[in-house]
Amino acid sequence: MKVLTIIATIFIPPTFIVGVYGMNFNPQVSYLSMPELEWQYGYISVWMIIVLMITGMLIFFKKHKWI
Repeated sequence: MKVLTIIATIFIPPTFIVGVYGMNFNPQVSYLSMPELEWQYGYISVWMIIVLMITGMLIFFKKHKWI
């Protein structure tokens, strides 16, 4: 049960992030749209945030001897 909880904990935040970025935003229509959609490195930035977040959680779990 502990392992399944850790796996879910690792996958829930990236699922939320890609769910938000998967919506159809149009920066030309509204100023409330996400500006990073127009950035040259927006896609790779989101991937780097996800990878850093997962790495941080794995380090945290390892440090506390949960995995």
